Amino acid sequence: MATYTFPDDLLQAQRDWYAAYRELAEDQSSSQTTVLRRRLQRLSVRITTHPYWASAPGSVPAARVALKEAAWDDERGC
Repeated sequence: MATYTFPDDLLQAQRDWYAAYRELAEDQSSSQTTVLRRRLQRLSVRITTHPYWASAPGSVPAARVALKEAAWDDERGC
């Protein structure tokens, strides 16, 4: 199994994605829906086009899952 060392900016972008997604899910008013959806789109592009993926060890799909898990653990304080 490959070990991944993600750049700080990539990890931060994934954490920001989770935060925006959570805010969108919790938002009861529609005032911020468009803003949050656009933020999610921008963050998704930033994450998927990051230069790290060109040199990621092992398979990129496995690395993506590892990135999500690492960011999620950071969010939960693990």
